[in-house]
Amino acid sequence: MEQYILAIDQGTTSTRAIIFDYESNILAVAQKELTMYYPNPAWVEQNAEEIWTSVVTVIFESLTKANLKMEQIAAIGISNQRETTIIWEKETGKPVHFALVWQSRQTSKLCDDMKERGFAELIREKTGLVVDSYFSASKIRWILDEIKEGQARAENGELMFGTVDSWLVYKLSGSFVHITDVSNASRTLLMNIHNCSWDLELCKLWNIPEVILPEIRDTSDVYAYTDVSIFGREVPIAAVVGDQQAALFGQACFEAGSVKNTYGTGCFLLMNTGEKMQISKHGLLTSVGWRINGKVSYVLEGSVFVAGAAIQWLRDELKIIDHASESEKYANLVDDSGGVVVVPSFVGLGTPYWKQDVKGAIFGLTRGSSDAHLIRATLESLAYQTYDVLMAMQKDTDLKIKRLQVDGGACKNDFLMQWQANVLQAEVVRPTIIETTALGAAYLAGLAVGYWKHIEEVSVRWQVDKKFIPLKTEEEMFPYLENWQKAIQAICKF
Repeated sequence: MEQYILAIDQGTTSTRAIIFDYESNILAVAQKELTMYYPNPAWVEQNAEEIWTSVVTVIFESLTKANLKMEQIAAIGISNQRETTIIWEKETGKPVHFALVWQSRQTSKLCDDMKERGFAELIREKTGLVVDSYFSASKIRWILDEIKEGQARAENGELMFGTVDSWLVYKLSGSFVHITDVSNASRTLLMNIHNCSWDLELCKLWNIPEVILPEIRDTSDVYAYTDVSIFGREVPIAAVVGDQQAALFGQACFEAGSVKNTYGTGCFLLMNTGEKMQISKHGLLTSVGWRINGKVSYVLEGSVFVAGAAIQWLRDELKIIDHASESEKYANLVDDSGGVVVVPSFVGLGTPYWKQDVKGAIFGLTRGSSDAHLIRATLESLAYQTYDVLMAMQKDTDLKIKRLQVDGGACKNDFLMQWQANVLQAEVVRPTIIETTALGAAYLAGLAVGYWKHIEEVSVRWQVDKKFIPLKTEEEMFPYLENWQKAIQAICKF
């Protein structure tokens, strides 16, 4: 009976299951959107039980679409939205609070207090990260403070913490296995990036009992088997990996110096730095890409909090487009943005600015500004934010990056990709399979169970769909970037 790999791509706004064959072909895709809750401005929450239910739903739906049985699944790999924080009861397995999504900013004051106490540099040295509500530690602290007797219950071992990967493995294994991998643990502000272990000093700083934390494991490994009562048989759960590291792996960026950008809800630009861990001096983050057979690959990362979410804003809040795909058509209706600059910092600015409290803004409006100008300016903002990250990356590494590999839903937008090439003055390369997040999880799971024997076996399957080369000169692009920087400076002063 022919075997396949099932990848669970648990993202911020939806959950997908994608089934791959040996040649990396997609047999079936099933997707279910998730409800987002906004209890206060800049707060973003989700129902962890809905996330779990969505996973089960898309697994069964994908098998039905592919006309496959669970017996034909060799392994399951999970990629997940990172930093999103879930705490549940050990006895019942029920979450004690809605999940705090990575975008959520209700813990900004906790982070400001930590910086005011003078611990920012210590935390950066140990974790490679900045103190920001983006990461999990302050979210854990907030939930423990919010629920009744949270601290005491945690200290008594009654509660369990996990990012989404931990939650899903726990549920899939029948409430049996409590693990995470190094890529996700490195985004919590609690893991020492030098030895890939939970750091007792960091736990003490945030007053988080170590007993609630999951065991840290390799990224490609058989952690558990699915509970028979769920799918009728045991299937190896053989990879968990943060979504951006998964995309880097799915793009076959195995060599040090290779770079990819994912245009999803946010934009995430990662460079593989190999076994060399590099602490940034220009606002980038240092994380673990993956660990396979005990060997760690590190990454430098730039995080843009709002990218594809800005297109959703045009659709859902402003209602000037009906579908995200229409943005390309409108952008091409005008020669330029008419001087309009959109800064979609709806939940603050990430790399390289790290400003938690700034709000979004629109500059340069005139009586002649139209929907098309606003739509084009919003798309252009994704390219400018990526430019800011890439410039920081070049300063840290002293490398001139001449090629950017792209993935994520918005990379299907040819206007955006061409503008990105113009802005960067570099080649932008889109692969044939843009579902690189799921593909990376599938590769890691397949390698763990011997479905693919070694990394070289998967790297040859990466193929180019389209290349975009700059069509404007650096001098022609300078005024656009100058206006962008003026807009950034203005909102940071506001």
